[in-house]
Amino acid sequence: MTTTNIAILSTAHIHTKGFLDNIAKANDGRVAYRIWDDVPARGKKYADTYGSIFEKDLAKVIKAPAVDGFLICAENPRHLPLLKKVLPLGKPVFCEKPLVTTEAELKQVQQLIARHKKTVLFCGYFQPFGGQMRAIKQMIREGKLGKITHVRFRNAHHAAYGHWFDNPDLQWFVKPKLSGGGALMDMGAHAVHLLAHLCGPAKKAWGVVANRSGIYKTVDDHGISQIEFASGVLGTVEAAWIHQGGPGGLEIHGSEGAIWNQGGTYVFGRPGPGGEPQPIAALDPVPDRVDRLVAAIRGQIPAVELAEDLAACQMAAATMAATYKAAKTGKWAPVVKVAVSKAGAKKAKKAKG
Repeated sequence: MTTTNIAILSTAHIHTKGFLDNIAKANDGRVAYRIWDDVPARGKKYADTYGSIFEKDLAKVIKAPAVDGFLICAENPRHLPLLKKVLPLGKPVFCEKPLVTTEAELKQVQQLIARHKKTVLFCGYFQPFGGQMRAIKQMIREGKLGKITHVRFRNAHHAAYGHWFDNPDLQWFVKPKLSGGGALMDMGAHAVHLLAHLCGPAKKAWGVVANRSGIYKTVDDHGISQIEFASGVLGTVEAAWIHQGGPGGLEIHGSEGAIWNQGGTYVFGRPGPGGEPQPIAALDPVPDRVDRLVAAIRGQIPAVELAEDLAACQMAAATMAATYKAAKTGKWAPVVKVAVSKAGAKKAKKAKG
């Protein structure tokens, strides 16, 4: 069995436990080789729980020859300093989402990516990699929806009402200098990442953010991003920490029919005889998050897929930054341009019809 050594850089993120659970239960040779955290007590707690080794010296972790890849779970604005240290090493990097939170940070990341083109980099997204979303993406590329006019995605849960961020380890989520934004930054980025996979690059964005529950007053707990894609498709993203129930998910509307979430299953249908909703048969899923990091380390993900996803990760960051800017000004804001792979450009052209 091949050993795959993963270095965990910070344990700040709410998903850290899930990622370490994944590593502990996989039984395929993946190992949490070292854990570093700028809050030693937090890092030691995770290291002790999962039988790893806490290392207080970041340089020792980064330079360790035995490390095969990196998992960054730091607070959002602390991603960039860590990316500057690890991307030049050429080892695959899984950085929690969002990649960054401002246009200035994104431009620095883009410069890093340009200088270190062979380094695999992706974020903690999963929506595009499930079987039904992969099938939907294929339907779009095959033109089965005709000319797509608009899409929407609601991604929300009850974090505010559940007081998730009362936990001292997670209070940074509601501190703007450490989070970069609230519910829209946290949840909306997932939706935009998916729409980037389906619709291609975004052109401009408009947004509104607000705190409606009054629970974590320092950040937004609800937001809407309106996105105009270069293909002409209009996208709407709604995100919240105050969602108590009901359906969410994806809707796509085109000249030949629509796709929507019906009872937890995505269907394709249209008005009139013969247009009754039909379930969309799922394709095989592909690895995401920690599984994706391990697969990338082992060379099991095609380079074109990694390049297309990296563009989507950047697009999510750029669109969130533009949305928050628009929310302040009340005007549409341009989205920073992101280089797309040939596959991504072809997808955008197909969506435009």
